[in-house]
Amino acid sequence: MYIRNATYSDLPRILEIERLSFSEPWSLNSFRRELTLPFSRIIVASRAADEPIDAFMVRWLVADELHILNIAVHPALRHSGIGTKLMEEAIGEAKAKRAGLITLEVRRANLAARSLYRKFNFQERRLRKNYYATGEDAIVMELPMVTPREGISKRRFA
Repeated sequence: MYIRNATYSDLPRILEIERLSFSEPWSLNSFRRELTLPFSRIIVASRAADEPIDAFMVRWLVADELHILNIAVHPALRHSGIGTKLMEEAIGEAKAKRAGLITLEVRRANLAARSLYRKFNFQERRLRKNYYATGEDAIVMELPMVTPREGISKRRFA
């Protein structure tokens, strides 16, 4: 598995995967904007350095929180471990940057994604009613990070 930071030249393939994956895909301008934000990072994954991109993830790192905004794997390659590798990359980055928490929103009906996140011990914390344009609810999932120095996260959840 080859994971690297995305570049502008990756945007056509990222947009293709996005459109194949979501009923309400992000626009090209949305991805362009993410490439300019200092707190945003888009990573891409492929089976080898010279292979087409198979998946991507967009994340923000703000203060001590890493927020996953978007993750998608090409439909032909789902259940092949690529999503797991992207999640491992994000968690590794959160640890390296000493983030206290990783958060994300996931469609209530997206059972496959919820299962992937639970595999990493994300916890379903709350519901955001009508979060998506279709009126579908989102579940906010969180993963408190344990740092060696603190022992446990000092963050409290309501």
